[in-house]
Amino acid sequence: MKKAFDLSAAFIGLIFATPVIAILAILIRRESEGAAIFAQDRVGLDGRPFRCYKLRTMTLNAPNVPTHHASGAHITKLGAILRRSKLDELPQLWNIVRGEMSFVGPRPCLPTQLELIDERRQRGVLTLLPGITGLAQVNDIDMSDAVRLAEKDAEYLADRSFLGDLYLIYRTVFQRAGSGDRVRQS
Repeated sequence: MKKAFDLSAAFIGLIFATPVIAILAILIRRESEGAAIFAQDRVGLDGRPFRCYKLRTMTLNAPNVPTHHASGAHITKLGAILRRSKLDELPQLWNIVRGEMSFVGPRPCLPTQLELIDERRQRGVLTLLPGITGLAQVNDIDMSDAVRLAEKDAEYLADRSFLGDLYLIYRTVFQRAGSGDRVRQS
């Protein structure tokens, strides 16, 4: 059911998101040099790398490091808005269509985040497709704390359900992070 939902919602989402992505791409290119779509290697299912797509929110000279290590000085004005609104994630609908991601799952990390990869591997989290959102994100846990993040990802793995995924999508779109709710089997 999850795979069917992911594919159908991503296809429909792409139909509506493509004009939005195109307009945002033009605005990104007007504000700063470089490609509007940012592609970066991330760790996916079973620890295999894949190319993850986002709207570019940083300057061209920004270092290729996890967001929590990047300087805010590298974030463009439009990029800050795109990050707050989560619109920078729209190109990841293509990753879902390609079967590399899901709407809900652990956020994909960089291949250089070895501690997080190891913590996730130990807890079986790498058996999940990475997601655009997840239990850690709605609980405001970022990638700076590898152990805490992997523990929350493992909690999602143990309790995941289709209705739970719908609830996490709802929380991502409509609620503030950090309410601390635990997703239950449905």
